[in-house]
Parts: sequence; C-alpha cells; structure tokens
Amino acid sequence: MSEDLTQLETIERLEAGLRRMPRLRREIFLALRLDDLSYEEIAERTGLSVKQVERHVARSMLTLLDAVDGRAPQPWWKRLFRRVVARLRR
Repeated sequence: MSEDLTQLETIERLEAGLRRMPRLRREIFLALRLDDLSYEEIAERTGLSVKQVERHVARSMLTLLDAVDGRAPQPWWKRLFRRVVARLRR
C-alpha cells in the first residue's frame, strides 16, 4: 500500500472498490463488517453455504486491497497469486 495516501484518498479508494463489487459480494462484506453478522448468519440470510460466504469475503478483501493499492481490477486468482508470490519473496 502506498504510504503517502491521505485518509480521504484511502476512503475514496475503498468506496470505489466497494462500488466495483457485485451486489451480493458487497452486501456480504458489509453485513460482516458493519452489521457484525457471523458467516453462519450471512449464509442463512442469503441461502449460500458458509464456504461460499467465506469465498465472497476473501474476494471482497482482495478487491479492496487492489483498490487501495490503485490497481486495476483483475480476476481474483491473479490477485491472490500475485500476493502469494510477493509474500514468498520477502
């Protein structure tokens, strides 16, 4: 993440990342973070399995990390691979 971002710039990038997400993924992320619901509660409300909810949350986190880093949207598996490789190089 770029260290020279102001709080306002970071918030704007996070909001842009949220807007880029599919509706269901955004709702799952917000239910987890803002409404403080558990994965099980979200799964029950959406009709998804807990594993599916976990995947949506993981992908939403990748989207937000990319948004803050200023990266263009990419498939989730490319973003994950890039982060794993970067971590292994440390």
